[in-house]
Amino acid sequence: MKNRLKVLRAERDWSQAELAGRLDVSRQAVNAIETGKYDPSLPLAFKIGRLFSMPIEEIFDDEHDEASNG
Repeated sequence: MKNRLKVLRAERDWSQAELAGRLDVSRQAVNAIETGKYDPSLPLAFKIGRLFSMPIEEIFDDEHDEASNG
């Protein structure tokens, strides 16, 4: 799943470790989510959304939904 996590993190000048601390996950988990190797659980996705004050749909992009967006 594509996501904007790296961009959002960079806009706030947070390291992966800082973001991980705010989410109570490992830095490796943040890296895996940013690179698309791991999709977050639903509770973690909502936690990320709350942290950035955004709906999860604006952070995570289900690539299978692209046909209906055009």
